[in-house]
Amino acid sequence: MKKKHSTRGNNVWVAIAAYHEVEVVADVVAGIKRAGYRLVVVDDGSTDGTAAAAEKAGACVVRHPINLGQGAALQTGIDFALAQSADVIVTFDADGQHRASEIARLVNALKEQGADFALGSRFLGGSVGMLASRRWLLRAATLFTRMSTGMRLSDTHNGLRAMTRRGVKKIHLRQNRMAHASEILHQIADSKLKYVEVPITITYTAYSRAKGQKLGDFLAILIDLFARRLQR
Repeated sequence: MKKKHSTRGNNVWVAIAAYHEVEVVADVVAGIKRAGYRLVVVDDGSTDGTAAAAEKAGACVVRHPINLGQGAALQTGIDFALAQSADVIVTFDADGQHRASEIARLVNALKEQGADFALGSRFLGGSVGMLASRRWLLRAATLFTRMSTGMRLSDTHNGLRAMTRRGVKKIHLRQNRMAHASEILHQIADSKLKYVEVPITITYTAYSRAKGQKLGDFLAILIDLFARRLQR
């Protein structure tokens, strides 16, 4: 059996983009801190007390004065973690879908497989409470991204991912809306650095489903990405 490497000794930071997540952000922060990781929450112009709740729970908090979008907030979090000399940066959703216990699995995959990017996949792992319509949208997004990047991935809109310092320096998110999830994969493909997929579990709740992408969002993502590709 292959020996697993510990994440001990790595300067691992978790970056979370949050917008109007006051109901759940404290629990998300507490779970990550219990798992032993440092984290930054980027409050993307919330007006509901998200920043205060995250700070009280123990997160470093950076505030955007206005809402710029999830991609911009993640880039701010990544830049903050780099400034703290992070060796590994993990992106993590604020809505409670991800499991802090699975961060170590992603970080270990970077070390064990000599990769710069470890991408979570619910289709290699599992999902709890996923609606059929959501599954269809994700499958369509995956097909589009595979065709446009050449990356053989099973899940392309998963916010749980880990990146080495070398890898993350190849990433600069310009898509401020949800299209950043596809944009980051295009940049990984362009970097020519090694990536691996890691099985993870996504738990959908009534809260997270209400905040999820709809068909109109998916069409907007496609428009954003086509426009960006034409500008290259």
